Amino acid sequence: MLPSQTVENYLKAILQAQTALKSPQALVPMGQLASALGVVPGTATTMVKALAESGLVRYEPYVGVRLTRAGERLAALVLRRHRLIELFLVKVMGMSWTEVHDEAENLEHAVSDRLIDRIDEMLGRPDVDPHGDPIPDAEGVVERQQYDTLLTCPLNKPVRVSRVSDQDRDFLQFIERHDLKPGAIVRVEERNPAADSVRLKGAREFTIGARAASKVLVQTAVLVFSFLGMAGAGFGQTPPAEQPRPFEISDNSFLVEEAFNQEAGVFQNIFNAMIRNGVWAPTFTQEWPIATQAHQFSYTLSWLSGEGTTGFGDTLINYRYQALMEGPRRPAFAPRVSLILPTGSSERGLGMGSSGIQVNLPFSKQTDDIAWHWNAGITWFSGVESPRPEKEVSLMSPFLAASGIYRLRPMLHFMLEGVVNFDEYATLDGTDRETFFTVSPGFRGGWNLGDHQVIVGLAVPVTWGEGETNSGALVYLSYELPFKR
Repeated sequence: MLPSQTVENYLKAILQAQTALKSPQALVPMGQLASALGVVPGTATTMVKALAESGLVRYEPYVGVRLTRAGERLAALVLRRHRLIELFLVKVMGMSWTEVHDEAENLEHAVSDRLIDRIDEMLGRPDVDPHGDPIPDAEGVVERQQYDTLLTCPLNKPVRVSRVSDQDRDFLQFIERHDLKPGAIVRVEERNPAADSVRLKGAREFTIGARAASKVLVQTAVLVFSFLGMAGAGFGQTPPAEQPRPFEISDNSFLVEEAFNQEAGVFQNIFNAMIRNGVWAPTFTQEWPIATQAHQFSYTLSWLSGEGTTGFGDTLINYRYQALMEGPRRPAFAPRVSLILPTGSSERGLGMGSSGIQVNLPFSKQTDDIAWHWNAGITWFSGVESPRPEKEVSLMSPFLAASGIYRLRPMLHFMLEGVVNFDEYATLDGTDRETFFTVSPGFRGGWNLGDHQVIVGLAVPVTWGEGETNSGALVYLSYELPFKR
């Protein structure tokens, strides 16, 4: 039997029903299957018999049906297409998570496996869809997770919403209004059997019905904030199975690059100014997605004022590729390459006087209310004038950086950034190198104004190296808005 749309719908419905059964060998009742597909039991029985003849299901008359191994694999691949399409429609097309289910129901039967694999790659091999449902891999294997619901989880302990089992649009809008989307942290404070209600405490206190509570799947949340936790979360411990509630502010660090490209249809304007020893050094960066979030173009303009000189510095033309989206067991990764154009006058101390290339490898990972970021990169210039007449050299300057960002409130974050620069410079004998360390505590906050976002920040970077210590101030402003609707 060829996997027609009807066959795929039956296999998917059986897989979803048998996954919810307590016993791993239990059969799905025919009445339940018919109800899920919106057909009469006789129609469902006729189709199930045909599936049994094809070896895709095991059918016992008057008892029920269960998928064979071959049927489970085909059904899982249908779910894979459905859930990747949902995530694509949310992440790339900008659709609401409340409206993508029906669209995915239609598209899941029309797309090829090749296209689905390309979507999977572009999205960074995600583990879950917008509703928290696990996405099977290309072999149809899906990782099983154990969940409680808001009816069965412990009282007065923080739990993280992991999945929402009902895809009905009205129900998802209800979940959204009550801040119960996957990633939200809540506590169940009281269950009232007489009133069939559950009282919750998250960002606010509210009550929902028991039926709605049974459709919200949760796992115990572990809240951590310590500097030692930074090293453990990054290198030694296994992250939680599900992603925490994503940061409301992202890609807004000051000195340490975050590994998140701009979402499709949204561009960002960033003003960043360093003030140190009477020198004012502002920059302006504008970031644009190229069709999708996978590819991002940006440019950076610089200015310098102080120490007897004022004018434009060198210009950076940047491309960043979203190689990996953040998942429960992996960081986000977005390598960047920049072309440095010599638009500043080297004679006036405003630039290097030659073209260069900068490469940076930023990684980002969130653990509950802390986001960690790591950078490693290098800046290379060729044909740089040296103190020796008619002598040019090439300069290669590596750098390392890391930061921890604590979400005190959804739109207020404390930050601690650190950067190590190994700057190479020209000498009479060739080149030499200096090492500088910078530690920068600060904060960022902002406002969501419809589909616009404004972020402001302030930091106090302190740099020491070569026997000197300097401190300054850094001012940050970002304005993010859609360029299409």
